[in-house]
Amino acid sequence: MTTKKLGNSDLEITSIGIGSWAIGGAGWQFGWGAQDDNDSVAAIRAGLERGINWIDTAAVYGFGHSEEMVAEAIRDTRTRPYVFTKCGRLGRPDGSIYGSLTSKSVRKECEDSLRRLKVDTIDLYQVHWPDPESEIEDGWTEMAKLQQEGKARWIGVSNFNVAQMKRAQAIAPVTSLQPPYSLVRPAVETDILPYALSQNIGAIVYSPMGAGLLTGKMTRERAAGLAEDDWRKRNIEFQEPRLSRNLELVELLGKIGERHKRTPGEVAIAWTLKNPAVTAAIVGVRRPDQVAGIAGALEFRLSATEIGELEHFRAAQSATA
Repeated sequence: MTTKKLGNSDLEITSIGIGSWAIGGAGWQFGWGAQDDNDSVAAIRAGLERGINWIDTAAVYGFGHSEEMVAEAIRDTRTRPYVFTKCGRLGRPDGSIYGSLTSKSVRKECEDSLRRLKVDTIDLYQVHWPDPESEIEDGWTEMAKLQQEGKARWIGVSNFNVAQMKRAQAIAPVTSLQPPYSLVRPAVETDILPYALSQNIGAIVYSPMGAGLLTGKMTRERAAGLAEDDWRKRNIEFQEPRLSRNLELVELLGKIGERHKRTPGEVAIAWTLKNPAVTAAIVGVRRPDQVAGIAGALEFRLSATEIGELEHFRAAQSATA
């Protein structure tokens, strides 16, 4: 399986990783609705069996539940995958979340994640959001200490802009950046991804299929019927007039995919991987049968002509927006 080095680390990772946001389940502010734990474990194991060698999770996903499911999935695996997780988001009893990057909070989150994941060290530990922004320096200083102590092999950031990355770099090297990036959310390609590339900061992008919009499975009826506790219910990309535009994009992705016997989702993932700043993409799965629809993205790449088709669509949509 082809791998690529992540930033300034020694981690050689496959071009897609298993995302475990949705397997955190329901009951918190950004949950995806009810989730079957058996499906979660089976989905992760199915991805590993197809050759994916890393998993991305976060302490806030289900307030620790996602990490527990990752631990169960990798238990007794012949070759343990890399495990990436994040800190900086805490939960309240009502399911809402807030940010905390104090040194005390970051350290406690790390210790809790190590316990839930049942590992001695976290392969990549990331600050989930630069929130509160005033605590970036305090939090990143503690992240560097955790790395020095061996609790984290490498440290990175998520959802940081260029100025915020520079503030972290003034304290300790940043190995990776995790930004949102997809055909429906391409903003980071303007300055954030170019900066990461110039600094040898590896980008592992999340939601490359637009949180399920670009898989080929989303319809108007399904979007309208999303559960009230599914955060996508409140996302403007799942509402008109953007929903119609996005479904039109899926038709084009499907046409390109048909030429190669690939799914629209695999084409959407391949579009993110054509950016030279992107090391790999995080692809969420909830059930084992979904893995077949994304695993082709491990090796599938778009031609220059196909990239041009998608760029033409984007330009046409921008002109009419």
